[in-house]
Amino acid sequence: MPALRALLASSHRVVAVYTQPDRPAGRGRQLTAGAVKQCAIEHGIPVEQPLTLRDPAAVAKLASYSPQVMVVVAYGLILPSDVLSIPPHGCVNIHASLLPRWRGAAPIHRAVLAGDTMTGVAIMQMEEGLDTGPVLVEKTMPIAARDTTGSVHDRLAAMGAEALLEALEGLASGSIAPRVQPAAGVTYAAKIRKEEAQIDWRQSAEQIDRQVRAFNPWPVAQTELHGTQLRIWSAEPVDTATEARPGAVTAADAQGIRVATGRGVINLTQLQLAGRRVMSAAELLNARALDGVVLGASS
Repeated sequence: MPALRALLASSHRVVAVYTQPDRPAGRGRQLTAGAVKQCAIEHGIPVEQPLTLRDPAAVAKLASYSPQVMVVVAYGLILPSDVLSIPPHGCVNIHASLLPRWRGAAPIHRAVLAGDTMTGVAIMQMEEGLDTGPVLVEKTMPIAARDTTGSVHDRLAAMGAEALLEALEGLASGSIAPRVQPAAGVTYAAKIRKEEAQIDWRQSAEQIDRQVRAFNPWPVAQTELHGTQLRIWSAEPVDTATEARPGAVTAADAQGIRVATGRGVINLTQLQLAGRRVMSAAELLNARALDGVVLGASS
């Protein structure tokens, strides 16, 4: 959305918007237009929602718009070679990492999970390979100690919109020289699986902290409390030694629920029981006694 709004506010003319088909949403599971489609409709821009771009009719329709350049942001469909070759200036993608690190589907999650201290956005010319194309513009940003995937995403989205306009101006004027990605330093950001959100309390407090932050807001780190799912939205390692078994609650009060890990202690501060709203540690303690509890599948 920030990229589309930036384009609409610029001197560039958006001739069409392509987005995924409407999805069921809400309790009634009604087909609902996404934010990108709604924004396009508000501005009177044609919206296309093909199931695939491998259909010759869909490719012909796209070509009929005669785009000079195509901007791709988290589209979710593979662009075949006959689509990539349509615009004279090619297809550019806003990728949320400093390429070639974290090519692939989940660069922000993987950067936070790995404990990276820097990230950024790369405006990349698309090729048929997975995020292998030359970089037009790159901007860097630190990942703070308490950042989550959500907070990093929001800052990078704004940064990406700014970098996109810079790249488009450079393409139009011929002032940008695409930079081929180096062969060294390539890493892949595999798609996130829900199973990865399950906490293994044998890991260190630092590793679990990164897991909690990486999987906020999705899929959210989780464990079990008395056989019931317990999601962990916020936590922080504390400088406390313990000999308790991993997963054991060592202390609990309004400031949080301290849990032993494979190395160190982590303090859980925002939690959510299955089917309930997100609550503070103090609210959870009002509903559940945690004396002697060991979190995890074996509890």
